[in-house]
Formats: sequence, structure tokens, C-alpha cells
Amino acid sequence: MRIILFFIIGILALPTQAQTDTSKKETAIIDGDTVTLKYIDPVLISQSMDASKIEEYQRLKRRVKKVMPYAKLAAYKMQVMEDNLALKKGKKERKKYIKQCEQSMKDLYMSQLKDLTIEEGKILMKLIHRETGQTTWEIMKTYRGTSEAIFWQAFGSVYGHDMKEEYDPVMDYQIEHIIKLLHLE
Repeated sequence: MRIILFFIIGILALPTQAQTDTSKKETAIIDGDTVTLKYIDPVLISQSMDASKIEEYQRLKRRVKKVMPYAKLAAYKMQVMEDNLALKKGKKERKKYIKQCEQSMKDLYMSQLKDLTIEEGKILMKLIHRETGQTTWEIMKTYRGTSEAIFWQAFGSVYGHDMKEEYDPVMDYQIEHIIKLLHLE
């Protein structure tokens, strides 16, 4: 949802930093006066923010918009897998089903997920925790075992990832705001 701000020339001026974003602008005639309409994000872009902070927020917004569908899909697939695992009898049958699920996910989404940047990967891991209630460490440990979870944790730490990192709506308030703003829930 976007807020329409009315700017009457000479009465209200935005700082130049806020005008550098790619917001939609148009003019309209209201009660005989020509008014410029500008659509911007309703929160977090304020007069106190400089251009670099606004640009950083816009990058975060693009990243969240890109990875949120993957987090939702992961949560859905995990729920389906859990439901189907409850019907399986025996450890061997469960392991075989987990391997099949993993392989089908790799076939469908690996090429897309390889193209994610490091920052997008970090956001994806937080959003997976937000959607599933489990960190990627817990998920990996449950389905692949502790030794593989340790391996991938060590490998990810080389690139600055922490599989044990949790999503905190207070600390990650910008991500939460973007999700609500873009109706990604």
C-alpha cells in the first residue's frame, strides 16, 4: 500500500535525497490548483535519512521481494513432507522419502538458488526461520544429520552465513515492514 503525498509548490518541499528514488510522480488538478502527486514508501523513508540509507533500504526491499517466495515454498514443502513422513513406517522408508524430496527440490530450484547473492542467502535463511519456526541448522540437523549440519555450518561461515541465526521481528523490523508493505504474507 502506498501513501499519496500532496506537494504544493512553494509550501512543502522534500529533501533532495528522498527525491532520488524511483518513485512514481504525476500531476493533478485539485480544486483548481495544480498539485504534484508522489508515491513513496509510507515508513522508514524520512527527512532524516540520507541517500545512502534510502538506497540501502531499497536494496533490502528488492532482496526480500526476491527471496520471500522461496521461504514460503520451503515452509509449504516442509509441511507436506512432515505430513507424508508421519504416514511412513520404518526408518529406511522415511530416509528414502527424504532423499526423494531433496532430489526433486534440487532439480526444480537449484539453478535459481545458485544465483542468489550472499546477502539474499542470509535473508532467505532468516525468512525460512520466520515461516517454519526452525532455523536452517535445526532443519539440516533433523533431515540430514548432525555431521552434515556441522559441515554446512562451517562451509557457510566462510561466506559469513550462520545457519543458527534466527529471525527476530524486533531486530529485523525493516524486513517485517517490507513484508507487510508488499503484502508478502
